[in-house]
Amino acid sequence: MGRCRSGSALLAFTLVLGALTSPLSAQAPPAGKAYRIGWLSPASAENGRPNLDALRQGLRQLGYAEGRNITIELRWADSATERLAELAAELVRLKVDVICTAGSQATGAAKGATTTIPVVFSNVAFPDQTGLVASYARPGGNVTGVAFVGPEYGKRLELLKEVNPKLTRVALIYNPENKGSVLALRETERWAKPLGIAVEPHEFRGPRDFQPLFAAIAKKPPHALMTTADPLIASNRAPIVEFAGKHRLVSIYPGREFVEVGGLMFYGGSIAEMYRMAAVYVDRILRGVAPRDLPVEQPIKFDMVLNAHAARTLGVTFPETLRLRADQVIE
Repeated sequence: MGRCRSGSALLAFTLVLGALTSPLSAQAPPAGKAYRIGWLSPASAENGRPNLDALRQGLRQLGYAEGRNITIELRWADSATERLAELAAELVRLKVDVICTAGSQATGAAKGATTTIPVVFSNVAFPDQTGLVASYARPGGNVTGVAFVGPEYGKRLELLKEVNPKLTRVALIYNPENKGSVLALRETERWAKPLGIAVEPHEFRGPRDFQPLFAAIAKKPPHALMTTADPLIASNRAPIVEFAGKHRLVSIYPGREFVEVGGLMFYGGSIAEMYRMAAVYVDRILRGVAPRDLPVEQPIKFDMVLNAHAARTLGVTFPETLRLRADQVIE
């Protein structure tokens, strides 16, 4: 059973939702109108379902119901990210009213497919630096959504150091085809330097990379393992977590779902809340607000979840100060 403490990423997003929601969007959706929403994800339907479910939940809370006033057109790349452009083009041909995207690669594909259909993203890192938006405050164009915050990469390193003060080498799994993932690697390297930690990058483009990736890490085992917040990596989380456990690697992840399948630690904003928040953007856009007038939002509250069962398996002891700061400890 998990032990929960006060505070949640939901608080931060509630504040944001309050800023975006007006009396207009507090009303029920216009009667007699039906909208078509596109969904584009690099994951498979099985692994990416929780994110879609979070979006659906957010839409239901705003009065949208599938089969009544919305239809959701689903497009999954099944880890074959080279298909995202083709799938985005299919949604454009269907003339959907809004495209909701999971991560930087799907967002880039949607932006490349249309300049007129609004695109609402979640789970994206550094959208301004990757060219998805002009800036957080003024996105410009037809793209906006919810993004990660850079300093959380440094905080994950600090937490690893608390668990293992002798930590000097960290393996980081990233997606070289995702500009956001590459920038997350650079951000982690920037925070690692003053901590005296060397970041060892390992590329992951899909399940075919598992064998060479794991072999490379096992050949020269690091002190710890991390991943960037990439939807493709997250959708393949189970083998990564299993590898970390098998090789007794202290690990920290950018998504709660990693800890739920046995990972050691999670620190970051709630990805599920990002997708629920995306529903607010969809609602505002369907009511006539232009994406360029909806600033990109970021979480201001972060959660930390520790997996005590995984720690016992690894022979790791969480410092009591760390346990006391955790939002949840999975026993």
